Amino acid sequence: MASTYPVGGGAAASVESSSSAVSWGAIVAGALAAATLTFILMMLGSGLGLTIVSPWGHEGATATTFAVSAAVWLVIVQWLASGVGGYLTGRLRTKWVGIHTDETFFRDTAHGFMAWALATLLIVFVLGSAMSSAIGTGVQAASTVASGAAMGASAGASTNAGSDSSGATSYFVDALFRPTDPARLTAPGAEGDAAAAAQASRILVASAAAGEVSPGDRTYLGQLVAARTGLSQQDATARVDQVLAQVDKAKEKAKQAADTARKAGATFALLGALSLVIGAFIAGVAAAFGGRQRDEEETLYLSQRR
Repeated sequence: MASTYPVGGGAAASVESSSSAVSWGAIVAGALAAATLTFILMMLGSGLGLTIVSPWGHEGATATTFAVSAAVWLVIVQWLASGVGGYLTGRLRTKWVGIHTDETFFRDTAHGFMAWALATLLIVFVLGSAMSSAIGTGVQAASTVASGAAMGASAGASTNAGSDSSGATSYFVDALFRPTDPARLTAPGAEGDAAAAAQASRILVASAAAGEVSPGDRTYLGQLVAARTGLSQQDATARVDQVLAQVDKAKEKAKQAADTARKAGATFALLGALSLVIGAFIAGVAAAFGGRQRDEEETLYLSQRR
């Protein structure tokens, strides 16, 4: 803070104040209040279900709905927390004497912005773990569903390629070798059935990695199914085509789920950034309002005492 004093024949010399124009105590107090209120409101939002999406299909909010609702809630949180923190910063700062009204307004706005910035850093570095757990529940659930579907349809099956009767491709293998007569399940030849299932699993895994089933593999699968189930070659081939169509459908659903999760994440990031910008603006306005109110009330109090 600088003050001017007359020198000689009316000239003015600038004398720099020894005190800082930044009221760090008020900034820290406002930041702590904003960070604490943000954490409380985020826990409230989590309790109300605004940050949770159902991992089950056709139940609860979708990933996109979750991202939008969570981002809107973040805007509300930033509005309330930044407003409270900025207002406290303006009311608690030291009064500046001998400066222009515009300079006071600028300093109050800057104090509010700094309080918001400090509160944001506190949330990121101190409360980041708890906040991520509350906000990221829905996104993690959606990602788990998407990745699970992808594993069931394609590359994830390769981790279980050595398994005879388990792994991500087991359902499709069982569909291939389902006998027309259930009594065949207890008939001799279990070792042969297991070997056929293992071969089919390896074909499905390799085909998933390649993106398609070669004509030779498709024909061989039909022969395996016909040999192990008692179906005619024509019916066995039809069954192979039906199961492969199911595999392709599952892969397409996995891609759609992954794309939906990606779009939801992008929407959440953009709206989250918007909420931070809104928070910074609100903090500055609230601090300017609180500072002006503080000065006005102090001036009124002093005039009443006179």
